[in-house]
Amino acid sequence: MSLIYSITSTITRDIEDILRKSLLFTLIFNFLEFIEKEWINSYFKGLYPDEKFLSFFNKSRILNGEIFSPIIVLVTLTLFLLLATDPVSRDLQIVFIIAYISFLIGSLIFPRFVLNNQDNENRQIPLFNTKDVYSIGFCLTLVGILFLFISIASVGGLPILKSSLRYSLKPIFTMPVFLVIPGIGLIASHYLNQYNNNEINRSQARFRFLVLIAIGIITVLTLQYRTPIIAILLMMIIIGYYGRILSVWEVIVGALIGVCAIIGIGYLRSLNELAISSNTNIFSTLESRANFTMHVLNLLNQISGNFGILHGKMLASSMPGSDLGPRMLVGKLIAWRTEVTVTPTLLGQMLVDFGKVGVAVEMCLLGFLLATGYKIIRITQDAFYISIYSLVLTYSIVGVETGILDIQVLFYFFIISFIYLAVILKDKGIKIY
Repeated sequence: MSLIYSITSTITRDIEDILRKSLLFTLIFNFLEFIEKEWINSYFKGLYPDEKFLSFFNKSRILNGEIFSPIIVLVTLTLFLLLATDPVSRDLQIVFIIAYISFLIGSLIFPRFVLNNQDNENRQIPLFNTKDVYSIGFCLTLVGILFLFISIASVGGLPILKSSLRYSLKPIFTMPVFLVIPGIGLIASHYLNQYNNNEINRSQARFRFLVLIAIGIITVLTLQYRTPIIAILLMMIIIGYYGRILSVWEVIVGALIGVCAIIGIGYLRSLNELAISSNTNIFSTLESRANFTMHVLNLLNQISGNFGILHGKMLASSMPGSDLGPRMLVGKLIAWRTEVTVTPTLLGQMLVDFGKVGVAVEMCLLGFLLATGYKIIRITQDAFYISIYSLVLTYSIVGVETGILDIQVLFYFFIISFIYLAVILKDKGIKIY
């Protein structure tokens, strides 16, 4: 791991140094620095409520430290189930019981057996150089923005201005665009570390977080994608929450804004695609989407049985070059329609690949992965570990509806799982080379 990290950090720091010396990036950073100073010293900033606003929220132990524990995945899944008004079959109810119990075992029981040797100096959790982390995030963000322009050029226009262009986008060009999400997360961890070391003040850190959010949202919104916007907002809220950049009341307000954004964007998109009429209740888009997705899951459960039918082929279909992507594969399985993409919920892939056994094993592993990351940030309070935990938790929450199926998201989970495994092995006294 150390060799891969060394090579990656060396290359990205060289690229960052070269670009920072260029005229274009010198102008960009000087402009942002000017805007930052103007914002910090502006009169309007003083009108914004301070961190003591609605301070009664801080008295709650759950709100003040436990909002984004791994259990929030089950809370989100429960809320999604409550949105679906159609009845759930008895067999699918058993699947959900298995999922809940397995996740709780993975997140509450198994983590008790790891990372218990932190009093030993030789087994302390390794910390990453924040400048290396920044350079990696910087390069990932640039790659995302570069492929944004390539994607726009490939369809000859802006999908945000012409919805039909969105369906002409090529995945080989759009997938790298989403690297902007982990990119801004890693950059945010650097700013958080600077704040913790008193190199910048809280106002500067908050302003830079806002800039990063704007960069991420503008990038993915240009291609008219909705889920990545939610992922960016949620990830940055989690980082700000654990980094004490955001107050509890801001997290709650941000969550409400996110929910409103989901409802509003879904409603407007349905209107544009003539899926509903203007007389339709704005909340009906959420209800109908939840009902449809649960109906899909019910059909997948009926054909999957206890041991599944594809035995890993759905996960493998996420790889570039596959004839059908995982969501197209779902469409083929339930309706023999390969021209549409269908979201199968968090449990869909688990059922199709390995049945109820797969649900038990994968939900347990997911719970353990998230709980391990949560335990690490509790021990270290390190900005880098906060950012990668925020990333996997964000995609776990978003995946409640969409599933964890995109190749770049699976790659994030793989890399972060590898980092956590290395930390656990070091804690056990096993040398890692």
